[in-house]
Order: sequence, then C-alpha cells, then structure tokens
Amino acid sequence: MSSILDSFRLDGKVAIVTGASRGLGAAMARALAEAGADLVLVARGDMAALQKSIAATGRRSVVVAADVGTPAAAAKIVAAAYEVFGRADILVNNAGIIRRANLLEFTETDWTDVLNVNLTGAFRLSQRFAAELVARKSPGKIINIASMLSFQGGIRVVSYTAAKSALAGVTRAMANELAPSGINVNAIAPGYMATDNTEQLRADAARNQSILDRIPAGRWGTPADLAGAVIFLAAPASDYMHGHILAVDGGWLVR
Repeated sequence: MSSILDSFRLDGKVAIVTGASRGLGAAMARALAEAGADLVLVARGDMAALQKSIAATGRRSVVVAADVGTPAAAAKIVAAAYEVFGRADILVNNAGIIRRANLLEFTETDWTDVLNVNLTGAFRLSQRFAAELVARKSPGKIINIASMLSFQGGIRVVSYTAAKSALAGVTRAMANELAPSGINVNAIAPGYMATDNTEQLRADAARNQSILDRIPAGRWGTPADLAGAVIFLAAPASDYMHGHILAVDGGWLVR
C-alpha cells in the first residue's frame, strides 16, 4: 500500500539543474538524487565532489559544461539529457549571477550580463525543455529560482532585481500555457542565503546585522534549507500547483 511519502519520491525521473557546481544548485541537486532522480548537472565549475555524493546515493549524473547565458546552451543541455538518460522530467533554473553598483554608476554591461543569464537563459532552457515534453506528451516540472527581489527593490542590484522580478512573472505566464500539457511551472524565492552571491553583504558588519534583525528566524539561510522545497515542487505531491512563488526566507517577507 502506498503512503503519502511515496508522492515525494522521484524514482525513475531525470532532473536538470543549472548552476549546479556550488551553493544552492549543488544542495538541490543532492536532494533530488536522494529522492531518487538522476541528474544533469550544468555549470562551468568543478563538479567532481558533487558527482561523488550523487553516486553515493545510487543515482547517476552527467556534467554539461555550458554558459546558460549563451543562445546555444539550451539545445546542448536538453540534448545531453536525452542522449544519456533518454528523458528529462524536471528542470531547475538555478544559474544566476549578480552585479552590485550604485544606480547612477551601473553599467549597461552589468545590466545585460545579468539579464542574459538570470532571465533569458532560463527562458530559453524552459522553452526547449517544455517543447520536448509537449512533443512526447509527457508531464514535467519546471522550477525557477526567484528571489526576495522578485517582491522588493533591493539596493545597488538593479539588473538582478529586474531579472528576478521578471522571472516571477515569466513563471506565472509559462504556468498558464503549460498546465494543460501536464507541466507544472513554479518558483522558489530563497531568502537571504549564505552563498557566494551574498558574501559582500555578510562581510559588511552593519549590513549583515540589519539583515539579521529583519529575519524572524534570526539567521541567514543555508543551501540545505531549499532541499524540502525543491523536492516538493519536483515531486507528484505538488501536481496541482501552478504558477506559485514559494518563499523560503526565514520569515523575511512577513516581518
């Protein structure tokens, strides 16, 4: 007899995770493997340790070295999944970069680079991934990694805010069109996480304290805090969720 826990299993599924070499991406990839999925790991960094930890769960993984901000990346990534595993069921659009500068000094290069990776790259890969599912009449899950700046303006990060705000809207738009095909599109909005992207903030004692004072949980989040959310949105347990932005933020938004 099946139990509710079975609806959180990912046995036989294949998940693509971008930005998988460290931080949030690596943690979510490990969690997906622990739940039963095989992995397509997309990044340009070293993923030997991550592959070893995935193998320890009994699951398989393949590395695709690609810059998701380039036009050719989407086709390369999806093709690798089908060549190696014969399928792709879950897409986690996690790859992202951030540039910090005062608004009046913010360069067009820093604007364009962030939008290319964080928004356009996610759009291209989602479109390619979904096209395969629709053609094969297969259900699937797309999970975009949004941000607190999908809801707020932030400081000195105008291109990142633009990308993450747009990604929340794109999540809703894609959900509307893909739900009839059995494809769930949702997003996770991490709160303030202790990752490379927030190193500058945590190194600034005053800014670090002001952030902690605003978080009811009283601490920065860790990559492991996203494990439960990504499994839920990737698994059958969330089959009736479409277009939702799930905040995992220690209570930041309700303060």
